[in-house]
Amino acid sequence: MANNKVKQLWAEGKTVVNAWLAIPSGFSAEVVAQCGFDSVTVDMQHGVQDYLSMVQCFQAMHGRPVTPMVRVPWNEPGIIGKVLDGGAYGVICPMVNTAQEARNLVSYSKYPPKGVRSNGPIRSGMYGGAGEYQKTANDEIVLLPMMETRTAVENMEAILDVEGIDGVYIGPSDLGFSYGLVPKLDRDEPEILKIYEKIVKECGKRGLNPGIHCSGAEGAVRAINMGFKLVTLSNEVGLMQVYARQQVAQTRKDSGGKA
Repeated sequence: MANNKVKQLWAEGKTVVNAWLAIPSGFSAEVVAQCGFDSVTVDMQHGVQDYLSMVQCFQAMHGRPVTPMVRVPWNEPGIIGKVLDGGAYGVICPMVNTAQEARNLVSYSKYPPKGVRSNGPIRSGMYGGAGEYQKTANDEIVLLPMMETRTAVENMEAILDVEGIDGVYIGPSDLGFSYGLVPKLDRDEPEILKIYEKIVKECGKRGLNPGIHCSGAEGAVRAINMGFKLVTLSNEVGLMQVYARQQVAQTRKDSGGKA
């Protein structure tokens, strides 16, 4: 298995800039993969992606200098093994609330003796020579359980102590929601910022890499300055909408009422 660019960037002390694909289209994946991101995550949880569209996205991005990752719909061995066999170099897993759930994620994602992943890297095996993939997959694949509930925050240290994870990924909407706040991405509530500080600090102590979902560059830069090591810039739907709205508004405004 080729080296994972995400892990290389972390080893250099850099922050990974991640894209997010909700649209089931190889063409949009191909376009996004040329925009300068370090990694591209196919969203199988809240995106409109399925397994085959994930494979198409990976095929479209192949040969581009981006690391293909997936947010799986749930912490379940069938889908986790399948996305890895399909070529994912990273797995972001929602709603991991306890150390046991984090241990399960590791177990589903790693080959024996570290885990129970079944051998059959049908597509991921193409990334190296025959039999090479299995030798390095356990070390090269990035595993990020999502910390997005009050329960997960209460179990933070126990979750971060689980061997085999590379960090955690913050879902700000769900996290805020579980504290009774409005679901939104770039949060500024003092109690949430305090949680972020603690996550960054506890990850730092353990050599782990915290990631977070942002709505764009402004929120991402704020997160980087807080110490986050992977930032997601919205998703391609959000980027498309924001730019399209801006262009339409500017056309109407500057045409002096003609449009």
